[in-house]
Amino acid sequence: MHAEILVRMINQIAEFYGSGAEPETAAKETLSHVQRMWAHRMCRQMVEIGAADPGLSPVARRAVELLVASDAAKRAAG
Repeated sequence: MHAEILVRMINQIAEFYGSGAEPETAAKETLSHVQRMWAHRMCRQMVEIGAADPGLSPVARRAVELLVASDAAKRAAG
């Protein structure tokens, strides 16, 4: 899947969870949704894109940071 599509999708999810919520809570809810609903390969692509993508909203950027950290923890655990 193209990076632009993934970025647009995670921004939309972040916007949904961000309406009226504290940013950190919205980021965690966004992460939870992505981990439950996205295919593994989509999550891997988002990890590869990372939080440096200038198209990410602040909530989406934080969710991607959390996703990258989660991925790193899973790899370390074996």
